[in-house]
Amino acid sequence: MIGRVAGRVEYKGDDHVLVDVRGVGYVVYCSDRVLSQIGAPGEAVALYTDLLVREDILQLFGFPTLVEKEWHRLLMSVQGVGAKASLAILGALGPDGVSRAIALGDWNSVKAARGIGPKTAQRVVNELKDKAPTVMAMGGAASVAAVASEADAVLETVVAGPGARAPAPSASAQAEAMSALGNLGYAPGEAAGAVAQAAGDAPEAGTSELIRAALKLLAPKG
Repeated sequence: MIGRVAGRVEYKGDDHVLVDVRGVGYVVYCSDRVLSQIGAPGEAVALYTDLLVREDILQLFGFPTLVEKEWHRLLMSVQGVGAKASLAILGALGPDGVSRAIALGDWNSVKAARGIGPKTAQRVVNELKDKAPTVMAMGGAASVAAVASEADAVLETVVAGPGARAPAPSASAQAEAMSALGNLGYAPGEAAGAVAQAAGDAPEAGTSELIRAALKLLAPKG
């Protein structure tokens, strides 16, 4: 299994990039959004990859983060969603947009991707809605060590007021949830408030449960 390639851009095509890794060229298929982020020929590039094995072909698909790679794998597990459709969804929404759309049941956003019909979009949301918080937590866990102490302080203030200690049974889970919400574009204050309320309603909740509950609290009403 080839899980990552790092080398020099040899050239970029309409749907792929050729990466020279010490004299060996790897053709890596990417979404339009990822291709636009890759530098010009001669520049360095590093991509996490997923290898698709078929009877007559081997194809590598590239992603800038492990979270996006995981979403690709999950999207392809949905009936009717192949590699092309997965890249179209990720290209249109990005990993954070996919996380938000699926967690909130917003299949219309998924349908906005090129070639994705309403039935497929609804199937994606229905089949992956329970897995969205776990993938979102992957992004939060990457930076949790840096934000844990800050998250504790913010949550203490939100829940119990300045100088008081919040009854947080799992500061790590709350920090990861806050980081994941931050990655989705929520401001620290609103993320902290939603996570604090979710933690108060379910003191033993883990990261995935907190993210799911907080997103419901943050969702537009009406």
